Amino acid sequence: MDDIKDVLERVMSDDFNNYEDGITYDDCLRLMRSNDVHLMGIVADELKRRILGDRVTFINNLILNYTNVCITYCKFCAFYRPPRHDEAYTVSIEEAIRRVVRAKSLYNIRQVLIQGGHNPELGIEYYEGLFKGIKDKCDIAIHALSPSEIDMIARVERSSTREVLARLKDAGLDSIPGGGAEILVDEVKDMISPLKIRSEQWLRIMEEAHMLGIPSSATMMYGHVESVEDRALSLMKIIELQRKTRGFIAFIPWNFEPNNTELQREGVVKYSSGGMQLLKMISVSRIILYGLIDHIQSSWLTNGVAMAQLALLHGTDDFGGTLYGEEVVTATGARSTTLTQDMIVKAIRGVGMVAVERDNLYNNIRIIAE
Repeated sequence: MDDIKDVLERVMSDDFNNYEDGITYDDCLRLMRSNDVHLMGIVADELKRRILGDRVTFINNLILNYTNVCITYCKFCAFYRPPRHDEAYTVSIEEAIRRVVRAKSLYNIRQVLIQGGHNPELGIEYYEGLFKGIKDKCDIAIHALSPSEIDMIARVERSSTREVLARLKDAGLDSIPGGGAEILVDEVKDMISPLKIRSEQWLRIMEEAHMLGIPSSATMMYGHVESVEDRALSLMKIIELQRKTRGFIAFIPWNFEPNNTELQREGVVKYSSGGMQLLKMISVSRIILYGLIDHIQSSWLTNGVAMAQLALLHGTDDFGGTLYGEEVVTATGARSTTLTQDMIVKAIRGVGMVAVERDNLYNNIRIIAE
């Protein structure tokens, strides 16, 4: 405890200001290196309760994986297929809109999360047509396209990423997911995703989005080839940008699932990092992001519902979304990736907390009564 006591006491103090004199890289690294997960969990839970009480949010959500065609060939991905592969697909605009309308009718979804591969055959008109078509048919939020997908569209169009973002916002884009970050250290990216955008590109595109009034989430995929130092550095880069733009509304740490990936086939990563690492990453995230990013997701998709419940006691305040039609994690074969509202509410109540439905900007819509 002694090696992190001063950090925990400083964050817990009434005059702590993370925008001005807050967490440093050294603080973050010491927390990452500590094995006192229980203590950090207690502190993280207290910090969460200070700002959000005992409420845990979720969103009624549809994931639309519009294409699995991808030319970045990430070694951690089991979902992608190269162009012209027998299993490659791209969902038509009409079919995609039909799926969203049906999900709205059946489940009253509040958001559609749209993500896919880096498909060089799709120009910006595809996405503009898709977004405008959804908005014409449904009153729901569009949470779509990670920075790496934005970069792919810009390359296809021979345009700037800022122009792509502006056009997509005009077409109906409401917010951006944090995919493509993985670990924001290029030496790590060289090992797991050498053809994907660099760390500074990810940060630049996020800054452009924030400056255009498009909020986003930030993510970290841990538990593969990165070091503790890499994790700390990646988080500090997110903190630095948040202090500048205040555009990140949520942080989602999730562990790498190696099944059916090239990293597993090469013998580089044989197993996922496990539940204790999840609780540690969740706790550390809440502590170092306190006062900067209020919302931390429980990452049930790669860890399962039971571990997500434990994460609720270690500083998370959001269960993520209901899930229908997800295909990326499903491709690893790790577990079922369907989660209904009733399942989420039961899980939240199971740890003595109050379930609250939210929108894509984390505004509370309604408390789910008994």
